[in-house]
Amino acid sequence: MSSYVKRSGLKIDSRLNDFLGTEVLPDLNISEKSFWKGFAKTVEVFGPRNRELLEKRELFQKQIDEWHIKRKDKTYNLNEYKTFLKQINYIVPEGNDFQISTSNIDPEIASIPGPQLVVPITNARYALNAVNARWGSLYDVLYGTDMIEGDHQSKNFSKDRGNQVVAWAKEFLDECFSLKDVSWQNIDDVDQVADLLINQSQYVGKLKNGILLRKNNLHIKIIIDKEDVIGADDPAGIANILVESAISVIMDCEDSVATVDVEDKILAYRNWLGLMKGTLTEVVVKDEQQFVRSMNNDEICQTCDGVSQKIKGRSLMLVRNVGHLMTTNAILDKCDRNIGEGIMDAYFTTLCSMHDLLNARKNSDFGSIYVVKPKMHGPDEVKFTDELFSDVEDVLRISRNTIKIGIMDEERRTSLNLKECIRAAKARVAFINTGFLDRTGDEIHTSMEMGPFLPKALIKTEPWIEAYENRNVDIGLKCGLRGKAQIGKGMWAAPDQMKKMFIEKKSHPESGASCAWVPSPTAATIHALHYHKTSVLDRQLEIETKGVRNSIDELLDTPVFKGHNWSESELTKEIENNAQGILGYVVRWVNSGVGCSKVPDIDNIGLMEDRATCRISSQHITNWLHHGIVDKEKVMGIMEKMAVIVDNQNRGDSNYKPMAPTFSGLAFSAACDLIFNGKFQPSGYTEPILHSNRVKMKSKIIS
Repeated sequence: MSSYVKRSGLKIDSRLNDFLGTEVLPDLNISEKSFWKGFAKTVEVFGPRNRELLEKRELFQKQIDEWHIKRKDKTYNLNEYKTFLKQINYIVPEGNDFQISTSNIDPEIASIPGPQLVVPITNARYALNAVNARWGSLYDVLYGTDMIEGDHQSKNFSKDRGNQVVAWAKEFLDECFSLKDVSWQNIDDVDQVADLLINQSQYVGKLKNGILLRKNNLHIKIIIDKEDVIGADDPAGIANILVESAISVIMDCEDSVATVDVEDKILAYRNWLGLMKGTLTEVVVKDEQQFVRSMNNDEICQTCDGVSQKIKGRSLMLVRNVGHLMTTNAILDKCDRNIGEGIMDAYFTTLCSMHDLLNARKNSDFGSIYVVKPKMHGPDEVKFTDELFSDVEDVLRISRNTIKIGIMDEERRTSLNLKECIRAAKARVAFINTGFLDRTGDEIHTSMEMGPFLPKALIKTEPWIEAYENRNVDIGLKCGLRGKAQIGKGMWAAPDQMKKMFIEKKSHPESGASCAWVPSPTAATIHALHYHKTSVLDRQLEIETKGVRNSIDELLDTPVFKGHNWSESELTKEIENNAQGILGYVVRWVNSGVGCSKVPDIDNIGLMEDRATCRISSQHITNWLHHGIVDKEKVMGIMEKMAVIVDNQNRGDSNYKPMAPTFSGLAFSAACDLIFNGKFQPSGYTEPILHSNRVKMKSKIIS
């Protein structure tokens, strides 16, 4: 049971209050009394506004449901629907053109396009791996993945495979850092590179153990070590090629974590605090060796002009807060209601970040705090966040617009009003992106009464998705994000399929996106190669001349059935695949508190699952149930069948609790609730059901 202390009319869990006083506030010159006084005022003003915004979501949903129901037997008319959405102010009037005025932006955000990692902040090891993934070994990722044909999982070193790796890597150097009349395969002295480069501006300078090159604002380190097993066989002694990889990383307090109580939240904040101070460490055991992992240091390069230049050793860190829906009992307002968890996140993640601004400077060289805000529905909700951040800045006595906003374009009302969403935070915007999974989940839930949706694979091929992706880039560029803010694309979900990623994900920089999400440091290094081959900033200039390529009409081309009939086996496989992903994810979430995990799909391919994937899968089955494509009995039979398969896939985990044969546990029940009660979940979100069942599970474990 929580014990509370009273501060400024609020009730604060004593553990959170102790964490604040003993770990966060020291060195910040902020008293506990003044902090809670300001916090209480924010809750008083913004708490009711937050609740009003959620009520507005529900009203919109009710109006849209009623519109579709009334016209169920009529031919769908896009213009009528669009007029209706404008009449209820779901689509707002678009204002004049403008340019964002965001300032004090680090180059990792403004001018260095590249991969972006997203990791659960509650896992210190993952967080440290991510922040240190600024640099990755090209040799290692080629050798240890399917990028090179053959066995990449053998523990025994293969010299033949090693030779293939070196040849592949040097072909890449020949393509991106071409030399005069010689190949990188044959060069025998890297000291000659400065003179041999066709584009001599690519040469930056000398490192302690090699040379530094640059293309498209990204660096490559050529490491020289003639004593190394690889370097000894190389004509020039090249032992490794280090690629600047994860340029930025989102430390996630939202979709990839399971933070359901004050203990979980303190862990999230404590890890973020350690990253901001530069003090976070983790004891790691690997290959029976134990060592302490910490944050990498910067490096010094001596340029051709004899100037010492700092080369960053860490990725720039953003932090993702929770959305407006979530509440927390860590703090109760004057009416004993849970406060908005997003308000608590705004304060505590900013407080922790102040240690970087005032002391450590391990993250932002420009004195900015980067907060990614998910699941905002339309301009009013972005404006709310902008004003909340202003209030936080005033209470904490930091300059206005220090806190930058990352707008996640993952909800339908945001996509339809993206220009006005950006305008609502035009002095703070540092990031916009697309996220197919959440965006589709919201599309299904919002249009639940419109009709049965296509299978997921076909949804991706419909015109609306191209319109969604294009408009995000086009509107971002039109609003002046080029050279000031990131425009991002979504996650590659298959961490074991790196060759396929290398083939397909090159489309992201070619689309004008300055960053794209990857599931691992390994994937970041491979994806970084695309940004050497494509100048995103040049590509953005080309795209800007075309204007906004797609209309709202195309965005409203909802991917419902249009007369096609699927066989029973096709429908069954679709439901089985959805059920497999839901169960594989939920069982770990509820039973073990794992917010993001690699879950084998129906074809035994490991896919990264988080709440976004769970949302689309559950809403998809809910939609088919609602429209009679499948009945409850069949879905329940499939859920039980897939639960047995998921149990078998986890049989090597000694801590795993099987769902079969009783199918009576909290995890299985939660997975079923996500489907059978999915129509009644706010915006189709999974959080309420997952959180309540995880809290029950933690209570059972404690008792």
